[in-house]
Amino acid sequence: MPRKTDSNNPADWLFIAESDLEGVRLLIERQLSYSLCVSKLAEILEKVLKAELIRTGWFLEKTHDLLKLGGELRARGSDLTDRVRPLCESLAERYFTDRYPGFDLQDEDWVTLRAQADETARLLEVVKGRIAVSPPSSGT
Repeated sequence: MPRKTDSNNPADWLFIAESDLEGVRLLIERQLSYSLCVSKLAEILEKVLKAELIRTGWFLEKTHDLLKLGGELRARGSDLTDRVRPLCESLAERYFTDRYPGFDLQDEDWVTLRAQADETARLLEVVKGRIAVSPPSSGT
């Protein structure tokens, strides 16, 4: 039976982000598919930021712009602003340049990517601790 999710439920955003993060961390550990890992990590960070914003009453906006989402946190006086800023800045550009032709590809930096994944995981845990997280319902 399919699982029912709700885009206005921060727990559902975190459920998906946590699942995606497990896969990215395995790829990073094996140093496989660098560009995929970078762009997927940006997507995971996006989900964590949206979960935190929705938790604070933000009306969901369909955007992939990490800098804009980080700015929304800053505008709300979030204590996470300083932590997310470096991740937003470093992953925002790579999110698109590593996914589409027409841009210069950066050299692989697995050490930095691993550190970014670790920090994203810590942020996910902080946000998760602020809400009751349960898996989406089975739709029964």
